[in-house]
Amino acid sequence: MGIKRILLFFILSAFTLLCLPAESHSQKVQRVVIDAGHGGHDPGAVGKFSKEKDITLSVALKAGKLIQENLKDVEVIYTRKTDVFVELHRRARIANEAKADLFISIHCNANKSTSPYGSETYVMGLHRSDANLAVAQLENASILLEDDYHVQYEGFDPRSPEGYIFFSMLQNAFMDQSLTLAAGIQKYFRSIVNLYDRGVKQAGFLVLYKTTMPSVLVEAGFISNEKEEKLLASEAGQNNIALSIFKAVRDYKADVEKGIKPDLTTTTKAEEPKSDEVKQSGDTAVAELTNKEENSRPSDNQSTDNNIPVFRVQFMISKTRVNTSEAKYRDIKDIDFYQHQGMYKYTSGNEKSFDEAMKIRSFLVNKGYKDAFVVAFLNGKRIDTNEARRMTGQ
Repeated sequence: MGIKRILLFFILSAFTLLCLPAESHSQKVQRVVIDAGHGGHDPGAVGKFSKEKDITLSVALKAGKLIQENLKDVEVIYTRKTDVFVELHRRARIANEAKADLFISIHCNANKSTSPYGSETYVMGLHRSDANLAVAQLENASILLEDDYHVQYEGFDPRSPEGYIFFSMLQNAFMDQSLTLAAGIQKYFRSIVNLYDRGVKQAGFLVLYKTTMPSVLVEAGFISNEKEEKLLASEAGQNNIALSIFKAVRDYKADVEKGIKPDLTTTTKAEEPKSDEVKQSGDTAVAELTNKEENSRPSDNQSTDNNIPVFRVQFMISKTRVNTSEAKYRDIKDIDFYQHQGMYKYTSGNEKSFDEAMKIRSFLVNKGYKDAFVVAFLNGKRIDTNEARRMTGQ
């Protein structure tokens, strides 16, 4: 890889160690940098009628406005507020020079196929799949539009898979915080925007690797998918995406400043339900990410195959037991529940296939349970859905 690059590894590693965050109880979130991906002569991904650069700018401005209006002690800094081209290394420099506490880069995903859909949020790391590498290569290709990219990025070629070995030696001192923020964003994308959750992932994004604070890159949906392009380009869709980002920042801020994670199962006063029954609001992304099992009662419908996960769809929570024999639940298959934090959480289905569970989710969403989402269980205990998919080869 060359002496120059190896030396750079050690310099970056030393710099990262110097920038290690303090304990969470002493941290503050006072400055957030929001980065609208692409811009100017770099359109990013292009759909049938929209461009990534326009969508990301609109969402970035909307998210920043929500943060400024609702978190009065937080300053929002934008890497761009208009349709201009900003080099990737400058975006990180803006955040570093501002001594930002968070960096959020907003993007839209794309694929040669029109089939893929859903949202995913990335943190800095080595790609673990060809799909993750492809997303990083697509976003990093922006450096080819910079005049001096060979100098700025130490000869890095975003088209070369081998070049991404570069990132395997970088130690991210802010990994845990970045993962927490990313999980929060995915949680709200799922519950507010109703986007399919593709998960929190790692890959080598140039815009993230030089930032010295918790940083994430958001892929809010696929502009190459006809349905999602309409959502991404719509005012309502952009408002909901921005709201999701704001709420994730709000929760993250509460976490690091108080040292206590907010109870995300509790609705705010303005959202208080009129009865104990609440349609599910997708409240367990952080728990899933850290792979913490939730307490569960043994299921009457539990698979008889030990050590084989099953997939269900969580669609409702309640402070008290619900009589699921009532007429309004009769067409919902295999209703079950488990308990967590004093709440009853109701699920439908008991599938060995994630895709079959997604069909149940679609049914429940059409029935009015808009925030229903897939969960996984192993021997009666809640586990990370992505881990369950890995275990079953899905």
